[in-house]
Amino acid sequence: MIDKLHKNYHNKEGVVVALEDITLNIKEGEYIAIVGPSGCGKSTLLNIIGGIDTKSGGEIKMNDDIKVGYMLQDDCLFPWLNIMDNCLLGLKINGNLNDENIKYVSELLDTYGLSEFKYKYPSSLSGGMRQRVALIRTLALKPDILLLDEPFSALDYQTRLAVSDDVYNIIKDTGRTVIMITHDIAEAISMSDRIVVLTNRPAKVKKIYNIEMKDKGTPINNRKCSEFSMYYDMIWKEIDHHV
Repeated sequence: MIDKLHKNYHNKEGVVVALEDITLNIKEGEYIAIVGPSGCGKSTLLNIIGGIDTKSGGEIKMNDDIKVGYMLQDDCLFPWLNIMDNCLLGLKINGNLNDENIKYVSELLDTYGLSEFKYKYPSSLSGGMRQRVALIRTLALKPDILLLDEPFSALDYQTRLAVSDDVYNIIKDTGRTVIMITHDIAEAISMSDRIVVLTNRPAKVKKIYNIEMKDKGTPINNRKCSEFSMYYDMIWKEIDHHV
């Protein structure tokens, strides 16, 4: 649970308020997307939840044993490590590299179409495949909550659609709770259970939408649902766009 979270930055002109009284309840196994105007503080919020940045006030309440995994915009694969070693890197750093975890990672690579690339290097993979590897590297640590920061923004449109399906299926299969930030309203609607709309900076929660579709399925199929355009129009109107 996020309760009355706020974040201030200090610069030469004084105090800049980035986040103000953000309150949000997150259910286990839920996929939440956060959208809002460019520069409103979406990444700041995610960084605070992930422990990368500090809060200025408020609370983030979760059990002490909850593990949080963070997947960035860039896949951040090391070019001198093969795919298997890239996926095992976090486990090595945390001192959790053992036979059980190696087997778990190997099975994830097999399940999601990367078995023949285990001992090849990132340069031999397409952009979409690299994103799958980045997700598997994050899942290797067995996090309870996944934070996704614009995970498909570096991909071309066609690849983006295909990879969103892949990532969605992987996440649903593993039962993880997800908080994703994106500037793409269609992506948010097609993937999430709820969408949180933030205001312009200082960011506040403007509105929360429960995404309910009669024939809800994978992200690509969800874009074909009759309710899709209705949600798109409503959320588009809620966002304060500045060009």
